[in-house]
Amino acid sequence: MPVTTLDKQTALILIDLQKGIVGLPLLHPIDGILAKARLLADAFRAKGLPVVLVNVDGSAPGRTERARPEQNWPEGWTDFVPEIDRRPSDIVVTKQTWGAFASTDLDARLKRLGVTQVVILGIATGGGVESTARQAYEQGFHVTLAIDAMTDRRAEAHDYCLAHVFPRLGETGTTQAIIDLLDTRNAS
Repeated sequence: MPVTTLDKQTALILIDLQKGIVGLPLLHPIDGILAKARLLADAFRAKGLPVVLVNVDGSAPGRTERARPEQNWPEGWTDFVPEIDRRPSDIVVTKQTWGAFASTDLDARLKRLGVTQVVILGIATGGGVESTARQAYEQGFHVTLAIDAMTDRRAEAHDYCLAHVFPRLGETGTTQAIIDLLDTRNAS
């Protein structure tokens, strides 16, 4: 469903826009993703709305058929990229799982601020973005996904989420459509 509205207290959540991930081979040019992320972050900050920067440092416990990545990341691996212009007012969450709500205090922090809706973007569409969107939906937030500000390593995962998963979780829209709604909402 296309994006139609933004609640009075909407937060922006940027997923895994960190030095160790943006350099991976991705479907879409990272410069464009980061530029759109910055536009949205600047728009939310200008309206006094929360901006949440999420990075990943580890992985969830448990067995898996897939080999676990080495946890001794290179220096700076979890650092946010400078293009998103981290601010002291930003909420920072470091996760150990795919989604930003599992095993973190993000839900409580957003609810203390009166947040009822989240706009999500980042890397990877079929990993951190999808998991965070599912968890936000399950926690009762209205979910919006900035579809031109996310990417994945795998085309099939990215396309499947856009076509089949995200429409079931909330609304989707472009960076510009979301910014336009922010401006319209505050003008009325």
